[in-house]
Amino acid sequence: MTNSKKPTDYLEYVSLGGEIAAALSIPIFLGYWLDNYFGLSPWLLLGGCVVGIINIFILIFRLNDRLNKE
Repeated sequence: MTNSKKPTDYLEYVSLGGEIAAALSIPIFLGYWLDNYFGLSPWLLLGGCVVGIINIFILIFRLNDRLNKE
């Protein structure tokens, strides 16, 4: 009895990786850009890092809820 997965089954994992990368990188890059625009370096970059980390935790909790329902 083999439990082979189709290549389309891995699409969920690839999309999860993209979500994690976007959830962390977009606030950081936005904070960096706003720091350069307003001259408030490094405060908005640090704020972007905090927002990105909070986004990662939210994604983990949502993934945990989704996997526990299945």
